[in-house]
Amino acid sequence: ADNDKASLTACQEILDANLPALKALTGFVSVNRVVCGGCLDFKIIVTLDAENYGAWETAAFAPEAQILEALAAVDGVSSVETQTFTFMTM
Repeated sequence: ADNDKASLTACQEILDANLPALKALTGFVSVNRVVCGGCLDFKIIVTLDAENYGAWETAAFAPEAQILEALAAVDGVSSVETQTFTFMTM
């Protein structure tokens, strides 16, 4: 499947190239990557503190657009989506 998971490797390279910009975001808390080798899912979760989220939203979540564009261009990637949610430790 997927030429030995080549698309997942390419997605990881895109994430690696953008990690410095993500980590430099004001209010940065974390970046998590979720991968399912079986279904070939690749997810990037960026967490900011609540106080700085609105400013990031106003800035169109930069560098989100260029990351999404790069991911969509990867051979084997069939869908690129975004989702906003909150985390709460219970």
